[in-house]
Amino acid sequence: MSTALSPLLAPMLSSAAMRAVCDDATYLQNMLDFEAALARAEAACGVIPQAAADPIGAACKAESIDQAVLADAATRSGNLAIPLVKALTANVAKADAEAARYVHWGATSQDVIDTATMLTLRAGIDVLLTDLDRAVAGFAKLAQAHRNTAVVARTWLQHALPMPFGLKLAEYAAALHRSRKRLQRLRSESLALQFGGAAGTLAALGDKGMVVAEALARELQLPLPEAPWHTHRDRIADAASVFAIIAGSCGKIARDVSLMMQTDVGEAFEPAGAGRGGSSTMPHKRNPVAAASALGAATLAPNLAATIFAAQVQDHERSAGPWHAEWPTLPALMLATSGALAAIVDLAEGLEVDAARMRDNLDMTHGLIMAEAVTFALAEKLGKSDAHHLVEAASKTAVAERKHLRDVLSSDAKVTAQLSTDQIAKLFEPMAYQGASQALIDRLLASLNDI
Repeated sequence: MSTALSPLLAPMLSSAAMRAVCDDATYLQNMLDFEAALARAEAACGVIPQAAADPIGAACKAESIDQAVLADAATRSGNLAIPLVKALTANVAKADAEAARYVHWGATSQDVIDTATMLTLRAGIDVLLTDLDRAVAGFAKLAQAHRNTAVVARTWLQHALPMPFGLKLAEYAAALHRSRKRLQRLRSESLALQFGGAAGTLAALGDKGMVVAEALARELQLPLPEAPWHTHRDRIADAASVFAIIAGSCGKIARDVSLMMQTDVGEAFEPAGAGRGGSSTMPHKRNPVAAASALGAATLAPNLAATIFAAQVQDHERSAGPWHAEWPTLPALMLATSGALAAIVDLAEGLEVDAARMRDNLDMTHGLIMAEAVTFALAEKLGKSDAHHLVEAASKTAVAERKHLRDVLSSDAKVTAQLSTDQIAKLFEPMAYQGASQALIDRLLASLNDI
């Protein structure tokens, strides 16, 4: 299973922990772990001699396999398992010729590869869960700290209304927590042993097929499915969909942060550090490098997931082609997802917030951001339509005459006939117009306890 990323680029688009999971040597060891577990299970069930299990297990070491030779041989055999079994058999024979007869007994190449993929997925899910825990905790802490920090809520990239910055942060935490639950469900429900023999019938094992499968599942600590699933790839597609959703959620957060870091906005920033976010020519720059990494990875993920979805269309009991497409694609998707998430952990644990600049930005439109608040206050007395037209006209006047909307309204007799000067002034306090925001923050943060 290739990492599918250049060694130069991989650190920018994946986490170190996931690179270790998807490393070729690690995947090769997962394949050999299947072979060792198969020998132990079959020996325990009386299918192969007990004396054969230990020599086979002792030879199942990735370092004893020449990866270059294996890769070259795979181009002729059609997959990695065939030359791997041949090399393993030769290595076992060096120590015990009799035991070598029982290597890979009753299994097929796809059993080895798919089960190794399940072991890789399990380890990869655990890596992502660790980072999700950190990101959720980081954003939850920030949400509490900034639940009373007013910021501009933007719709269509325009100023809309004021909102607590803590609500935005709590939404980040909750979105990532939902993916945490998806991963937990994936780990418990979609990972499964693959063991079916040549055509998914376990015919080579006679009446011992199911007892060996049960023993093998216990050895590898993988759930035993109802039946082999060689050409039913919904489990793999399920994983791909969860990974793509995680990457997309990370991309959304990264997009927000990159926009907030704009010079013209300047509301929140990635953590600073020596050599971080600089420009090769402009010494003043502070670029959103973590956000860029997350966005790059999030851009890769959907198309990688689409390849996995396309690979579900497989022929009969064992397929040629679509299965092969999964091999480089799934680890690439895992790596991209890990890169997006690692960048978001960095933001969650080190985001720098400029509350003063947030307040300045709220005042940038000279009170126009509070137009809805005034409209609804007047609507109680004039009706919504009349109030809307009145505030709309006042807003146009404020823009044309470069005045604060509060001052325009305070000089309008139609308005002052309904609202006092003090009442108008209070309507221009951003945090006085936040609706159910505080309750929503509480609900979002409480949802994080739903495991």
